[in-house]
Amino acid sequence: MQQAEEFELYRNESEFIQGSIKNGAKMDSKHFGALIRPLSFGALMMSALLPASAGQSTTAPASAAPVTRAGGASRYHPSHFPKRAHEYYELIWGVDSLRVKAAESGELIRFTYHVNDPEKAKALNDKEIEALLNSPERHVQLVIPSLEKVGKLRQTGSPEADTSYWMAFSNPRRQIRRGDRVNVVIGRFHADGLIVE
Repeated sequence: MQQAEEFELYRNESEFIQGSIKNGAKMDSKHFGALIRPLSFGALMMSALLPASAGQSTTAPASAAPVTRAGGASRYHPSHFPKRAHEYYELIWGVDSLRVKAAESGELIRFTYHVNDPEKAKALNDKEIEALLNSPERHVQLVIPSLEKVGKLRQTGSPEADTSYWMAFSNPRRQIRRGDRVNVVIGRFHADGLIVE
């Protein structure tokens, strides 16, 4: 109730001062302070009421998505897997440190992983199993290119413990960019929601 009375008082002072200024009256410090008070009170009231009415907090969340500059790269730094996902890939597939990174000016998308258990990770290095990288948002699916003299851009053979391996997917039109969420599928292995660095 008191706030409503104060607001009414400030509104009346403000209307008086605005009328005086329109009529050509000079403003002294007393009248200037009376003009500023309603403005500061209004700003205070708006800051107190808006977040509560919109259901938002006054502080920005720590994981808020960054603003992308027009025509420039995103300042977004990808968050790595949650602990549960890390434990899943290590327990079921024997790998961790899954990363997807744009390489060669975005012409290639490189998927890397670290092998902890070579027996469980055999499927990832099996050259008979096709590897795909897809982006559900962009409706794009990339494959590993096969070059004449080099062969497929993928490490194959028996995996060894405590070793990192990679494979590169062709992205000729640069449809997948940094900050996109992608899925890597290698046979029954699925790594979903990886963020391109």
